[in-house]
Amino acid sequence: MLPSLRRFPVRASDALPRGLALLGATGSIGTQTLEVARLFPERLRVCALTANGNWEGLAEQARVFCPDLVAIADGRGYAPLKDALAGTGIRVVAGEEGLAEAATLDAVETVVAAVIGFAGLRPTLAAIRAGKTIALANKEALVVAGALVERLVREAETVLLPIDSEHSALFQCLVGEDTGAIETLHLTASGGPFRLRPTETFNDITPSEALAHPNWSMGAKITVDSATMMNKGLEVIEAHWLFGVAPEQIEVVLHPQSIIHSLVTFRDGSTKAQLGVPDMKVPIQYALSFPDRWPAPHARVDWRTLSRLDFEPPDPARFPCLGLAYDALRQGGLAPAVLNAANEAAVALFLQGYARFTDIPRLIEAALGETPPGDADDLDTLAAADAAARAAVEVRAGALAS
Repeated sequence: MLPSLRRFPVRASDALPRGLALLGATGSIGTQTLEVARLFPERLRVCALTANGNWEGLAEQARVFCPDLVAIADGRGYAPLKDALAGTGIRVVAGEEGLAEAATLDAVETVVAAVIGFAGLRPTLAAIRAGKTIALANKEALVVAGALVERLVREAETVLLPIDSEHSALFQCLVGEDTGAIETLHLTASGGPFRLRPTETFNDITPSEALAHPNWSMGAKITVDSATMMNKGLEVIEAHWLFGVAPEQIEVVLHPQSIIHSLVTFRDGSTKAQLGVPDMKVPIQYALSFPDRWPAPHARVDWRTLSRLDFEPPDPARFPCLGLAYDALRQGGLAPAVLNAANEAAVALFLQGYARFTDIPRLIEAALGETPPGDADDLDTLAAADAAARAAVEVRAGALAS
């Protein structure tokens, strides 16, 4: 369990601007983080930016924010990126080592970990070891390696602040509280685009339909995860590690308006909730400004016109991925890593047209059934389990197609 929030070690310094490293700068969270940085040029300084393969977008961002360093994970983008930034004085690096360097620069105080999937784990761990404050948007770091992340955070005596809207909401409800007083964490979910769609038509769901989220603007993978509710399942596992509660203390509730971002019920019967317009810039800014709240022009809820807030339990038959996530959390060991890898592989196949929407939970369940024994506190073992699960999904998907 991470430290009690009542005694949460606030690491943000009084010195401004705070130096930022943004891992995954060209993605949805990355671009919205830079929108926040634009609002506070005297409080936030972008020191490092990284991207996977989008060197053009990274070069454009670098010319605007003038970081000390940029890193491109895909080495094929190194030469064109370096040419594009020639004469700017910005240092260009590449590969896994480049991402780790960006995450550990001396000038950086806070690392925004926004690389999607298992790929974001190693640079996040490097930042933790370097004692950086982590603003975490890469939920997979805790899903895959929660025990390892927890140990390293404690050893480095650093702070991990959640960016996910739901976990930011829980965190905001818990600041000043003792986590021992928690009875239930309620993670809200919109239900995605298929909350009311007849389940007998799920075989016909297309990638474009799955990418049409009713409330949030996100990247492709996380949007599909929202449609299957695997995203909420991953958030259940993340909440377990962030707040040190048992699976039975974490409840998912459908809330289609996405105004209440999550709630906490305490053992005395009272409940706290955090509410706001669906806008990822709000939780991003809170992680960057914590423990302060900086004034910003983000949209507000108009309480005079909001007429209703609806809630309902999720249908396990409609959203089997949610149940698979609970199963993996209870199983422990390498099961969450297998769950995450199988899901990433299955979603990629669906987006490429090689698997149906309904194949996603089937492929994940099959991979979970083959979870190997191993230590989830060892990165090499986690990487091997990740690779094996992806390979198993590829093989099974090929059999389904034939």
